[in-house]
Amino acid sequence: MTFQEITNSDKPVLVDFFAEWCGPCKMMAPILEDLKKRVGENASIIKIDVDKNPQVATLYQVRGVPTLMLFKNGKTLWRKSGVVTANELESLINTHK
Repeated sequence: MTFQEITNSDKPVLVDFFAEWCGPCKMMAPILEDLKKRVGENASIIKIDVDKNPQVATLYQVRGVPTLMLFKNGKTLWRKSGVVTANELESLINTHK
């Protein structure tokens, strides 16, 4: 499945652009695990390694990691760089589900 196919979903898709060497990215991992338990099937959460997928990172002009983006029906609804709390992400997903 391609990135475009995944983000064309009619439910929210949260994308975490990360890198293995990035400290704050490692802090996002448990937050995203917690978030997945909270939102269940209401949203998809995927991680994109910018070093392994530079074309996707370039397409969305991801300059720093972590960068989180929320997509629905192929459109970017929200974007933020840095560590984001599970509460903020949950409320964001609930707004767009």
